[in-house]
Amino acid sequence: MERELNVEELFREFLGDWKDERGKSKYLPRVSEIVAKRGRSLSVDFVDLLLFDRELATLLVNRPKEVLPLMEKALMATISQLEPQFSQEVPRVHVRVTNVPNSVELRKLRSDDLNKLIAVEGILVRSTPVKERMIRGTFRHNDPSCMAEFVWPVDEEMGDYVELPTVCPVCEKPGQMKLIPEKSELTDWQRVILQERPEEIPAGQLPRQLAVVVEDDLVDSVRPGDRVKLVGILELQQEGSMKRGARAVFDLYMRANSIELSEKALDEVRISEEDELKLRELAQDPWIRERIISSIAPSIYGHWEIKEGIALSLFGGVPKVLPDGTRVKGDIHLLIVGDPGTAKSQMLQFAYRTAPRSVYTTGKGATAAGLTAAVVRDKNSGDYYLEAGALVLADGGVAVIDEIDKMREEDRVSIHEAMEQQTVSIAKAGIVAKLNARTTVISAGNPKFGRYIPERGVADNINLPSTILSRFDLIFILRDKPGEGDQLLASHILDMHSESSYGQPIQIDVLKKYIAFARKNVRPVLSAEARQLLLDFFVEMRKKSAESSDSPILITPRQLEALIRMTEAYARMALKQTAEREDAERAINIMRIFLEAVGIDVESGRLDIDTIMTGRPKTARDRMAKVSEIVDALAEETECAKLSEVIEEARGYGIDKAAVEKILSEMRKSGLVIEVRTECYRKV
Repeated sequence: MERELNVEELFREFLGDWKDERGKSKYLPRVSEIVAKRGRSLSVDFVDLLLFDRELATLLVNRPKEVLPLMEKALMATISQLEPQFSQEVPRVHVRVTNVPNSVELRKLRSDDLNKLIAVEGILVRSTPVKERMIRGTFRHNDPSCMAEFVWPVDEEMGDYVELPTVCPVCEKPGQMKLIPEKSELTDWQRVILQERPEEIPAGQLPRQLAVVVEDDLVDSVRPGDRVKLVGILELQQEGSMKRGARAVFDLYMRANSIELSEKALDEVRISEEDELKLRELAQDPWIRERIISSIAPSIYGHWEIKEGIALSLFGGVPKVLPDGTRVKGDIHLLIVGDPGTAKSQMLQFAYRTAPRSVYTTGKGATAAGLTAAVVRDKNSGDYYLEAGALVLADGGVAVIDEIDKMREEDRVSIHEAMEQQTVSIAKAGIVAKLNARTTVISAGNPKFGRYIPERGVADNINLPSTILSRFDLIFILRDKPGEGDQLLASHILDMHSESSYGQPIQIDVLKKYIAFARKNVRPVLSAEARQLLLDFFVEMRKKSAESSDSPILITPRQLEALIRMTEAYARMALKQTAEREDAERAINIMRIFLEAVGIDVESGRLDIDTIMTGRPKTARDRMAKVSEIVDALAEETECAKLSEVIEEARGYGIDKAAVEKILSEMRKSGLVIEVRTECYRKV
């Protein structure tokens, strides 16, 4: 007990005596700052406290409810020495303890942790609006013979409930007591919900959640989607007072003492100094990029370019913030369109397991609210609050969306903003918010007609609008073609099933650390040679488009930005701080593969980026314009243009009957023409 009596004195000694590495006082300048800025809390590193006095630190962990008020009293006494008027302006100051080593997983919280100072880590998924909690209530005894006012302290143990006085402490008579809110002492109060991080949830398990109460200067310091480390006291949620027949089962909740926001997206992957040496040694291999690519889903035979694309997405480019505040994304979005049974989902699952931070969902199981953010109503209080969706939870990591073509049209629109602007905006039930969604999207879908038809363009083959297709930096077509490689494919599958292990140049746990280390520490800058090569490639491709008015556009600035990101990603693969000519050449090569497979007008056989950007190549656009002119001209003479006349007229321009019917059907759906009567059209 002697130690407890000295807590206040010990803490005052700690504030005055503790020095940093340079031998300067560490906490006194912070106390002076609180005085100058009228601050409300002092952040204390637990390790400093432990080194100063082990018994005091142990007592703080085991009995925080007794020790923290004494520390706060000592802090206020230290502040009052500097400025006596401070306590009149700021009634309470807090000691915020950080860097507590006693970190407990949400899934492993037990009754042993009750009433102790612990740390928990997770992702914030929900927060209520800020409310006011009473600390000391001022009441008036509503008896004409008394009418006395008195202060009544509120028991914090009661949680959200208050035990009101029944007997006046002045006249000692029972009666009605009226609260006087303007004379009562209140503090800001907010309840947030902490959830396990997606990558930590065991397979087949539901994520665990913990309600956390934050007060005073901690309210609104974090928002849904943020990854945080919370230090606080674990308590029981007690609803009202214990009466006969009351529940004997309680919910756990935490009263937060401090909040540390994890700004770094890759802090979850612990990399020791020994790991760093191994990773740097691994990067010395001149074939490191090939080793990384062959380590992506090694159980799947072939598909080198697709694995290369997945590797690029996992490493990513370097995000930048321009002087005017514009944010340039570093994420490389990837789409795989393929025949059934070509291991698309397996490759996506591998990307999900390898990414340092990732969320996996499927098109069928995802709604717009589930992907972005939802406004939900609390069944107890009736308040509306914001709940973060998959793209917000994957902020700073990878969102893997399988079966993207199965998403409903209205849900699919929700990912537009996240893919380009890297944010999720929401305006529902009076809540207007913008959340970060700096997320790489790796997705896969099946062709519209079951199998990919090479004679049709990519927009006709997959049930996705051009607005989404154009936002993908790389699109790969996976076709199941029987041929010479079948024997090697069959041998690979049989070997995989008969042998317990197969070749994998880099183990998945090492690869995960390598990716996390590269993304965190390597920020490549383009060399002059690489810059010139990308410039020449872009200008050359654009020059071909400018040769004549009939030439389609081969490349747009969006692809140039993708090339820069891919060049940076190749440099990151080798842990290089400078992206060289070789990296730019590789980026141009994979961009050519993508453009020649996807960005091609299947009718003319020429490259045309509009097949992806607008869903319609230049030839199709020109044909539609011509049919529109014919309908306009014929409708001027009569009330409307008959289909037979339009077909006859269009034949002179080399447009056959099937093409005319298809164009008119599309124009009718788009609202460009109306069918006045059967097979008779007029422009709107």
